[in-house]
Formats: sequence, structure tokens, C-alpha cells
Amino acid sequence: MTRDELVESANKLMKPLPFAMEEFSAKREHLAARVNRIMSERPDLEKLVGRDGKQMSDDNNRNFSLFMESLFQEFSGKVLVDTALWAFRTYRSHGFQPIYWPANLSTWTQILKEELSKETFEAISPFYEWLIVHVPVFTQLTDAEIMGGGKSQE
Repeated sequence: MTRDELVESANKLMKPLPFAMEEFSAKREHLAARVNRIMSERPDLEKLVGRDGKQMSDDNNRNFSLFMESLFQEFSGKVLVDTALWAFRTYRSHGFQPIYWPANLSTWTQILKEELSKETFEAISPFYEWLIVHVPVFTQLTDAEIMGGGKSQE
């Protein structure tokens, strides 16, 4: 799958309705803090993020919550894909393993389901599911960049 095919796929996601965006925004900081707590308790965290990656993982979750909030407000499949690819390149260069993202995103999904109303969860969970499903593609495209030293296929 190419970057352009990822964008085409992402563009099929439905922008959440205002009530869902508002609930997510109101709880965003609390959600990120819970995800950070759960991730920091994982016995395999160092394996996922490297020896010095815990603080970067915490920062990632806070920044990710801000990113998702802005994405829900002004949805763009291109921005979602390009940001995901950027995150994979950047964090992998700091020792994060591709298995970090399914672990982290699954934790996000669990916390969202626990903390948000059913309607809000149903409105925004497809974004997290889409990211989880496409982790192998993000890995493949960034592997190609790492091996080839260039940009992913567009």
C-alpha cells in the first residue's frame, strides 16, 4: 500500500459530530494521563520504547491527544497519514519499536471506551482502529525509507 492509498483510505473516516469532539476535548488531558499511567506500568515498556523512551512516550501521548483533538475539528486524511508516518520515522529513530503503536493505541481504545459516552466512543474509535489496522503499512513504508534513505512512495 502506498501513501496515496493510505490517504484515500483515511478520507473514508467520518469526522465526529460536535458533541463527540466536545466530550473528547473536555476529557483529553485526563485521557492522556490515564494512558500514560497504564503504559508506564507495562513490564515490557523498555522493550517497546527503548531504555530512555519513557518520557518520550509520555510526551507522545499528550501530543497525540492534542493532534487527535485538532484532527477531529478539521479532519484531513492527508494530515492523518503524513503525521502518522512522521511519528513512525521520528520515534523509531529514537528506539521505539513498531510493536509500540498497537500496544499504545489499544490502550487508548480501552481508555476511550471506559471514559467516554457510548455515542462519543462510537464516533471516534474508528480513527484509532484505522491507525491500529495500518501499523504494518506505516512500518513497511518507514522501513523502506530507512533502508533506502529516501521518502516513502507517494
